[in-house]
Amino acid sequence: EVQLVESGGGLVEAGGSLRLSCAASGFKFDAYAIAWFRQAPGKVREGVSCISGRDGQTFFADSVKGRFTISSDSAKSTVFLHMNNLTPEDTAVYYCAAVALGYGFEFCLRMYDYSGQGTQVTVSS
Repeated sequence: EVQLVESGGGLVEAGGSLRLSCAASGFKFDAYAIAWFRQAPGKVREGVSCISGRDGQTFFADSVKGRFTISSDSAKSTVFLHMNNLTPEDTAVYYCAAVALGYGFEFCLRMYDYSGQGTQVTVSS
């Protein structure tokens, strides 16, 4: 059974930092990219960042570039999203998702095969 379990969300003041974790199981980690999406109330889901489980290649949306980093621990099939200099505009439910690398890494923020349940991130002003 495929599982993607997010953790690490919470309430933080503007300018603060959080680290989200995504524990993956039930599929071959190095055959997938792991992506983070977010969805704020009344807005469409937005792709934030992704990392290849095969070679560590990364990609970031312009809205988070320079503030967020992404890393993985392949031995634990876990991906981390490090969020720095947070603003209220970053408030959303953050989801991790897995997309097969067979589609091409460039699709990692456009589609996904599996998704987790999400973790809430709230940034106060």
